[in-house]
Formats: sequence, C-alpha cells, structure tokens
Amino acid sequence: MLGHPTSSSGHIWKFFRRSGLDQVSLETAADLQALGELDQKLWVALACPVKGLEMDEKTLSLIDSDGDGRIRPAELIAALHWAAARLADPADLLKGVNSLTAAAIRSDSDEGKAMAAAARLILPQAGKKESDGLTVEDIIKPGTNFAPDRIRGNGLVPPAAAPDADSTALIQGFIAGLAGKPDSAGAIRKQFDTFFAELESFAGRNERAADPALAVLGEGTATGLAVLIALRTKVQDYFVRCRLADFDPLLIGAANRPEGDTFTLPAKPLSPNSAELVALPLARIEPGKPLPLQGGVNPAWAGALADLRTTVVAPLFGADKSSLTEAEWNALLGRFAAFQTWLETKVAGVAEALGLKPAAAVLSAGGQGRLAGLIEGDQALAPGYAAAADLERLARYHRDLRTLLHNFINFADFYSRQRRAVFQAGTLFLDSRSCDLCTRADNPAQHAILAAMGRFYIAYVECRRAGSPVMTIAACFTQGDSNYLSVGRNGVFYDRQGKDWDGTIVKIIDNPISVRQAFMSPYKRVANFVEEQIAKFAAAKDQATTASLGQGVIAAGAVPDPAAKASSQPFDIAKFAGIFAAIGLAIGAIGGAVASVAVGFMHLAPWQMPLAIVGALLIISGPAMLIAAIKLHQRNLGPLLEASGWAVNGRVKINFTLGKLLTQRAALPPGSQRHLHDPYKDKAMHRRRILYLVLLLAVAALVTAKIQGFWPFSP
Repeated sequence: MLGHPTSSSGHIWKFFRRSGLDQVSLETAADLQALGELDQKLWVALACPVKGLEMDEKTLSLIDSDGDGRIRPAELIAALHWAAARLADPADLLKGVNSLTAAAIRSDSDEGKAMAAAARLILPQAGKKESDGLTVEDIIKPGTNFAPDRIRGNGLVPPAAAPDADSTALIQGFIAGLAGKPDSAGAIRKQFDTFFAELESFAGRNERAADPALAVLGEGTATGLAVLIALRTKVQDYFVRCRLADFDPLLIGAANRPEGDTFTLPAKPLSPNSAELVALPLARIEPGKPLPLQGGVNPAWAGALADLRTTVVAPLFGADKSSLTEAEWNALLGRFAAFQTWLETKVAGVAEALGLKPAAAVLSAGGQGRLAGLIEGDQALAPGYAAAADLERLARYHRDLRTLLHNFINFADFYSRQRRAVFQAGTLFLDSRSCDLCTRADNPAQHAILAAMGRFYIAYVECRRAGSPVMTIAACFTQGDSNYLSVGRNGVFYDRQGKDWDGTIVKIIDNPISVRQAFMSPYKRVANFVEEQIAKFAAAKDQATTASLGQGVIAAGAVPDPAAKASSQPFDIAKFAGIFAAIGLAIGAIGGAVASVAVGFMHLAPWQMPLAIVGALLIISGPAMLIAAIKLHQRNLGPLLEASGWAVNGRVKINFTLGKLLTQRAALPPGSQRHLHDPYKDKAMHRRRILYLVLLLAVAALVTAKIQGFWPFSP
C-alpha cells in the first residue's frame, strides 16, 4: 500500500501496485462519490469504445450520453452520480450484482419512489415476491410488464384488461368509434367524459321518443315521416296546380301536363316507372280537388300514395279516409314537425354506433363507474410505469458499473486473475499453448500500426463459426517460442460465452517471446544456415550429376571426333595436388584453432572451466538475450488497446511473471503417471546419438592425453 493523497474535499485515496503501475483502489461509497475530484492523470484509461467489449452494449450506450460511440471520464462520472443518487447505499455499485430489490432504491426522493413503485409493479408479473430482486432481464422481458392485456399507466385501457364482458364490449365499441385515430388503442381519459355524455344524451333522447306528443305513430313514427318526406314535393306540386286551375280554368290543360302545351304518349311500351309517367301530376288537376289516395291516381305514384294512406292517414284519420285536402295535408306535416326536428338534431357518434339497447345496458349496469375505475387505476400506475425506463437503467448500472470502473479507472480485473478484463475477447488454443490476452481486431492492417509498439509477439487470427460473421482477434504469445508459429496455422478460439471458433493465423508481428528463445536463437540460426548450405550443395551436386549423365548418354551415341579428342586436355595432376593441399591447409587451420582452444581450456583450473563455458555461451547468445530482455521489459498493454479505440493513460506493463500467466504451456496434470516406453521410438537416431557421444568423449580423452604427455602414438 502506498501513500494516501487527498482530494479537494479531503477524501483520502488508497492505491495498489500491479506490475509496476500505481492504480487507485475503489472500495467504498466515499471513493465513488469523490471520483470526480481524482486527478485524471491517475486514471489508467481516459476513453474506451462502446462496441467490441465483453460487456452489455446497451449499458455502455446509456453511459455514452453524447452518442459518439466512446465513453470518457465526464460521462462515466455522470452515470456514477446518477446511480448513486437513486440507491439507498451507493456502495452497492461496487458489488456488480444482477439483482436490484425495491428496498435498495432510495425512498426519500421522487425519482426513487417512482422507480420503487415500478419495481413493485413488475415483481408479481415476473413471478417474484416483494423481497426478491429484479434482474435486467426481468425488467425488459417481453410479455410481463408491457403485456398488451394489462393497464400500464399510459392512458390506454385495452379491452382485455376489462373485468367483465360488458366493459370489454364497451371499450371495443369505443375503439370502433375511434378507428383510424392515433389514440384508438383504448379508452382514453380525456375522451372518457365526452363518451359517456354522448351515451346519456343518446339514451335520454331515445326515452323521449316514446312521448305521444313527439312520436305520433309510436314506433312507426320514423317510417311514417319517411313516407311523408318522400311524397312532400310531389304533393305540394299537386295542390299548387289545383290552385292554378281554380285561378284560371284555361290553365287546366296545361296544369295536367309536365311541360309545354302539348303532351303525347310515346309509342314504346310503358311501365309504372317510366320517366314520362313520373313527370305527370299525382292525379288529374281540377279546381279545388282533394288529393285522391286510391283510384284516379298516376300509376307511377300509386304505390307511394297507398303507403301514405296505410302508414300515416289510416292511423290518424281512420281507415275509410281515401283523400286529403290541402289543409289536411298541411296539418299532417305539422303533426310530424316536432319528431322531424328531434330526429335531425341528434348527434351521431360512438353512442350511436353502440346502439340504444347496449348504451342503456351500460348506463343501467354501472358501466361508467367500472370503466372510470379502470382509468383511475391506470392513472395511479402511470408514475410507476413511467419510471420503468429509469428502473432498467438503474438495474444496468447496478450490475455493470463495477465492471466498467475496474476496467477504466483501474485495471483491477485484468490483474486480479479471478476476473477477465472487458477487452479480453476469449482464449486461443494453438501450438500446445493457451493465450488469454486476445483482443478484437476487426482491421488487422490498421490495428498492427499501433499494436506493434507494444513489443508483443502478436498473431492475428481469423475466427470462423457457422451462422456467425467472421471475427478477427489479436492474440499475444507471452511464453514459449515462435518456432512453429506461422501464417496459415490453425487453432481453436473460445469466446467469453464459451462458443468455439475455427481460428487461422493471417498476420504476425514478430517480437521476442522469451529470453530462453533468444538464448537458442544464434545456434538455431547457425543450424539453419548450415542446413541451407548443405541443401544448396546437395542440390547443386545433384544437378551437376544429372547434367553429366545426360551428356554421357549423348556422347555414347555419337561418332568419336578425332579432332575433338586431340584437343581435349590431359589430366593435370599438379593442379589437383594444389587443390588438395589448400583443403588440407584449411582443415589444419580449423583443427589448429580448435586444438588451441582445447589446450587453453585444459590449462584452466577446474573451477575456471565452468566459467569459461558460461563466458563462451554469453559471448554467443548474450547480445540476442540482451535485446530480447530489453524488448520483453518494454511490453506495454497500452498500444494494443489503443489500436482498438482505447485511450490508455499509463504504461500498463506486462512483466515476465504476468506474461507466464497470460500464456499457458501444456503441462501434465498433477499426479499423472507417465509410461516412458515408446514402441515407435527412432532407434537408429538413438544409436547415432550414442555414437556421437562416444566419439566426443574419445576426442576429449585423446586431447587430454596429448596435453598431459601421454600420447601413445609415435610421430
């Protein structure tokens, strides 16, 4: 534990050290409330992306208040303060639990009360008790708190929420009357009073319709009025023509014709509905003649006049009444005037569509009170359901803020080894190793520009899985060697959900993986060089032999040329003797050098010999080991994360100890039993190794004998 710097409010901070980096410790609610005062130079990260992290993207989007796809310190602090102000104990945010109880919500604020009410509404719908906690999934689960058959405080009462069939029919009728309007999903409070006012007015008007002073024909009044209206114009025309005939008898002929002074019947067959007959008066025009209702009437209007006599005249004047004077006709119209006025002043609306009997039934059975109760209940739920979105946000922060804080303010999750950091995408298994430091890298070429500065050996692996889009990861190898790592090698990647992906290396950033690998690298380079030279020499000899054989075959089938034979040069033994002498000198020089080293080594004291061997090894491998150690010491997680969109504040180093934990090598489980007998062992190779060892010991013994003066052979 380090010192305890204080903030402007006097808060004492605690820090912990991991891999050489000082990081602030978040342990109490006071730490969270004072976080805005902590110098941001002490934060591990200053920005992170919303996408591509192993964390709920919806939660990160809520924190990203400006919607730019990145989270910065101000946004994180604002989210922290928002959640802390609505929890009874802000320290709950450090638990990271996906369970929020109503009791955990602050009850001394309007926002807290509304969210607690929302929680109590959703609990029974999620099948939980008051003391149970709600998960994020409980709150957003379709079919519970937002089910279409429940009132939910939004001003709408769906028909399925009605307590009985009559109320259901009432709401359905109301909805039908509101068809096509945006608020036609249920009975809305602002239209509720108007609706029942229409019902009462409709029912009252229909009760008045039973008054004899209004309904002169009882239930047949409407039908009788319709008959009068259908004949009114034609009857008035008849009596006007009769008055003209009384005014001037000379006009009688003209009054009996529809127009003009002459009228002739058409030659075509006539029917009662012929236009020529319809245009004629109802009956023959004579001065002061009453309107006949039967006999002597226009055939085109005989049926309508018969209906008038049956429906209206007979009930009011008697069944033997067969004609009407103009005064009687006007009196008849007067008796129906009040009913016509009542009928024309009715207001068509939802009540009219519902019908008289259903409307009366709803009013008499207390439908207004029942529906009013539903609407009042809906209004009572409005604050709770309006706070459902805030409740979901609080539940997400209650679950996820702890994770974000320990991957943003500090990297406690990454260094704890009990949890994984949000930037760790999963584990890659390849080349008898498992790599835990794997991050998303959707664009390897762009990602590698910054990631290379981290000094990691990075293998970009393209991962494929049936039914999923291709994913590319950057896997950091921090233990072992790179001898068998190359583009095209395949492995298996397990994501954080445990799904397996086929992985193929598509790009490599080459950096030292370990000092041990650097120690062996000079010898491997020499071995590779010798192997390449031997292969080239063998290939050249094989090519020369093949060409020589081809020329020999050609020469065997050709006729000897004396001139060519004479011009061929004879074997020069002196030349080849010089070549062999040069080869002998070279071998002698090498042997002399080896002998000199051996003589010098053998003259050392026994305790100096191991030091000499170590010194020789350091001379050969030391530079490579030194360069590798420097690069390994410079391994920094920052560039790797910044290539993925982070802004890392400090040098997040990966030392040797942590590197061994991030890449695990294959090891037998504790207590395993090994049977060393291998029936497929290469016995010839084993014998050659024994032979080489015997020869090496023999040479060492001869050199030792020579040095000590016990050389058994004469010069």
